[in-house]
Amino acid sequence: MAATERVAPADRITMSTIPQGIGLGLRVDMAQAFLEAKPDDVAFVEVHPENYVARGGRYRQNLARAQDLYPVLTHGLTTCFGQLEPFDATYLAQLKRFLADVDTPWHSDHLCFGGAGGAFAHDLLPIPFTDEALDTVTQRFTEVRDAIDRELAFENVSYYAPMSADPLDEARFCVEVLERADAKLMLDVNNVFVNSRNFGFDPKAWIDLVPPERVVQMHVAGHLVRDDGLRIDTHGEPIPEGVYELLDYTLRRTGPRPVLLERDNNIPSLGELLAEVRRLNAIYRDAVGEEAA
Repeated sequence: MAATERVAPADRITMSTIPQGIGLGLRVDMAQAFLEAKPDDVAFVEVHPENYVARGGRYRQNLARAQDLYPVLTHGLTTCFGQLEPFDATYLAQLKRFLADVDTPWHSDHLCFGGAGGAFAHDLLPIPFTDEALDTVTQRFTEVRDAIDRELAFENVSYYAPMSADPLDEARFCVEVLERADAKLMLDVNNVFVNSRNFGFDPKAWIDLVPPERVVQMHVAGHLVRDDGLRIDTHGEPIPEGVYELLDYTLRRTGPRPVLLERDNNIPSLGELLAEVRRLNAIYRDAVGEEAA
């Protein structure tokens, strides 16, 4: 399908004006040690607007300190694009102001739904790869982008029940959304890997289906492997070898993109986090070249 004709927010996404390298999520459990250490290995921080909109206290204090030290990217949790109902206009207006305050080049949220009928599930629930879902996602995505007046990306999610006979249909669905909504992709490499192991497909084939020019950012993380072999996206374990390898493959396709290390649970010491950052930096430099990195 042809991309929607539109005028993009002026000159916001150029590879020369956005952070390159490895970033960390600014989480309250590690913020104080991180902001005191000011590690040079970290190229940017990422925050969830839901922790800051209409909220003060320690979260805002940490963010103000981080803004003095690093570029800030944003990633949402509650404007999931599979939602059937329109989003709350008051929140979208608050979100727009927040994104302007931190001067993020784009915002991202998830290709899923998080609730229905006024009830919020506090989870990222997958959507079917159907024409009806495509219409809904395109409508919700355009609604958010128009409200925030900023470039917008969606993130692919992990799921744990078959959503179609062919697991690569997820990638094809993502491509349809990219084209229909003229969207950007926040590519979660860990989620591709988790789904590939749970449903038996080649993760590189998934990556190969995605137009590399649509990718603006990536996420990597660790995940839990149960005794029965099921992998669950927890953001609570070290990054496994397969995710490192898939990141290298993906960066060689896309070229330099900001890569976030997500660690939201069982957060280790800052030293352990930075050891993962350093390994990611080495992969990044090897994949995209020293000059680009």
